[in-house]
Amino acid sequence: MREPTVVNVVIQARASSTRLPGKVLRSLGGRSVLGWVVRAASATPGVDTVVVATSDAPDDDSVADEAARCGAEVVRGPLDDVLARFLLACERYPADAVVRLTADCPLHDPALIAQLVALWRAQPELDYVSNVLVRTLPRGFDAELVRVPVLTEQAEEPKGPHREHVTSGVHGRPERYACAGIVVSPPAGDLRVTLDTEQDWTVLEGVVAELGDRVPAWREVVDVLRRRPDLVAVNADVEQKAVR
Repeated sequence: MREPTVVNVVIQARASSTRLPGKVLRSLGGRSVLGWVVRAASATPGVDTVVVATSDAPDDDSVADEAARCGAEVVRGPLDDVLARFLLACERYPADAVVRLTADCPLHDPALIAQLVALWRAQPELDYVSNVLVRTLPRGFDAELVRVPVLTEQAEEPKGPHREHVTSGVHGRPERYACAGIVVSPPAGDLRVTLDTEQDWTVLEGVVAELGDRVPAWREVVDVLRRRPDLVAVNADVEQKAVR
């Protein structure tokens, strides 16, 4: 019989976004964007602890305060080394695997996150599980699970995009790490509900105006956008920042 495994969610958050500073603290439907993410993570079956990993920069004091107010644990580390923050979260709150979420995706669906956790618990030999290996979901529902020992291995390389993007050194090496992905149908990877620009903000406000202040299922979000091509057009030209 397998011993119980611990899976924590780690949400990376900072105030100093280059394109939209302070975005994670904006009020969306009466709740901060960060608060939406913490609420969804906390509602995910199979998750043990929710941790917000922010920086130790003074302008992230408000992020740390808001995370704690929303009921999350908080760790603080280097602003420009997100991987170091994740490792600190793993040190303070030990786990066998962590789910990586970003604080600028307020419409996270707990059912999607739970699928990753359930798949990994059924196949714990997997090093990495995500719903973005093949994108079929709107950008903004991205979730990745990685085994903590694998995450620790990434720290052996002191420089590289993995220090900012955390998992790029894992899913980018399928010859070394066992990776698996979840896809949905019908595909909706052409849609965008993450928050990087004012155009994105307009779309999110439009979706929340229709669905209200609750945790929506991803299909509900897609249904709104399919009915509202006017909203889809608002941020259709926004380009995601490339991995450096």
